[in-house]
Amino acid sequence: QVQLVESGGGLVQAGGSLRLSCAASGSIVSINDMGWYRQAPGKQRELVAIISSGGSTHYADTVKGRFTISRDNGKNTVYLQMNSLKPEDTAVYYCNADLLLFTPSAGTHARDYWGQGTQVTVSS
Repeated sequence: QVQLVESGGGLVQAGGSLRLSCAASGSIVSINDMGWYRQAPGKQRELVAIISSGGSTHYADTVKGRFTISRDNGKNTVYLQMNSLKPEDTAVYYCNADLLLFTPSAGTHARDYWGQGTQVTVSS
């Protein structure tokens, strides 16, 4: 069974830092893009940052210069280092991964997976 397990959320004061991790496990052949999204109360889910299998990155304008996305392909893990946090960064953060899987029944196939979400709260 494929899973994306996130960790690292919590409560931090404005200006502080947090590091999120997301580990993928299961019948994974390879992983293409991995990314982080967030959803604040009453708002739509939005892209925070994305990283390709080759290491190319893209950030939302609101987090550029403060957040850094990285990945360890050997561990099937993506990270989000968040510095200079602001109250407006408060949200549930979700990991997303574009996985190439193999199962005896379905063979090789691609599928998009989401983590369960981790709460990040930044107090002013």
